Amino acid sequence: MPPPYRKGESVVPDVDDDVQWKNYWIRGVLSLAMISGFFLIIYMGPIALIFVMCVQIKCFQEIITIGYRVYHSYHLPWFRTLSWYFLVCVNYFFYGETVVDYFGALVQREEPLQFLARYHRFISFALYLAGFCMFVLSLVKKHYRLQFYMFAWTHVTLLIVVTQSHLVIQNLFEGMIWFIVPISIVICNDIMAYLFGFFFGRTPLIKLSPKKTWEGFIGGYFGTVIFGFILAFLLSQFQHFVCPVEFNSETNSFAVECEPSDIFVVHEYTLPAVLQNTLRWKTVNLYPFQIHSIFLSSFASLIGPFGGFFASGFKRAFKIKDFANTIPGHGGIMDRFDCQYLMATFVHVYITSFIRGPNPSKVLQQLLKLQPEQQLNIFHSLHAHLRDRGMLAPEA
Repeated sequence: MPPPYRKGESVVPDVDDDVQWKNYWIRGVLSLAMISGFFLIIYMGPIALIFVMCVQIKCFQEIITIGYRVYHSYHLPWFRTLSWYFLVCVNYFFYGETVVDYFGALVQREEPLQFLARYHRFISFALYLAGFCMFVLSLVKKHYRLQFYMFAWTHVTLLIVVTQSHLVIQNLFEGMIWFIVPISIVICNDIMAYLFGFFFGRTPLIKLSPKKTWEGFIGGYFGTVIFGFILAFLLSQFQHFVCPVEFNSETNSFAVECEPSDIFVVHEYTLPAVLQNTLRWKTVNLYPFQIHSIFLSSFASLIGPFGGFFASGFKRAFKIKDFANTIPGHGGIMDRFDCQYLMATFVHVYITSFIRGPNPSKVLQQLLKLQPEQQLNIFHSLHAHLRDRGMLAPEA
């Protein structure tokens, strides 16, 4: 029964509540769609490279468009064309490096690719110089300052977007697990921080994001560490996720078959005395990657959110709510990947510092570039070294 009202008083429906619930439904449905898309990418395997490339291009377009709009630079001569030209140049450099590193067998087999690989950095530099000269020639009187603003804007955008996406690809080639786990724990931290903040949040965390609370920040940390630990256990059992992605030159396809490395083999660990008395366990069987996942989850929870805070400060500086309206209720693609890029950089540094050893395929590629006499000298040196270590039978 509707509430009574006095004569002359109009009954106005609560429109704000309806709009709010509609927004919740839109955000919820699109969140499920994005999660489904993420699982589809996982199913596709190494073809996720295409996804990374598409995300990179869209993020670049969103940030560059903000620059055009903020500085009213739509009519600057050649500048939109030059921005995209520089994107092509930088991608040519980074993806060329990837081709040389991971597709060495294919490069050695094709004569044109050998030429491009040998002079790749010189070609990349020449392409960039051409763009640089075009920019200088496009300078127009009365617009010098604005043109240099946009030149710097383009290069900072390239540094943030293209470099980080290249690191995502580097992580992917180390094994799908280094791609899936970091992305998943950042998403998990976002959800956990929201839930803990919604139900228990009382203390504001940072002025850049008034809705963030200390309760959500701390609760998100513990929830993310637990989630990452469990996800690492589940994925470490499958070769498809743990094996480095390699290109098979015979079948011209990607291969993810290998003998799992030591960090994906179960080890027995002795617990500290304090935990032994509490849990009544002396040892525990774990994948070493589960221990690594604790460090990854800690970074995603404690440092990763600062990528989001940085993006919030950027948007406040230019008085915009979202980078774009690509995803209704969620903003632009960059709004969804502000923390992911920072996480990708950390994962790459973590792998190179604590996980990855010398790369045999890269060493072999360097050897194949040497003169036959140099290769023969290295062969004899290696043969003598292995014989002295007892790994080869002594010559008669």
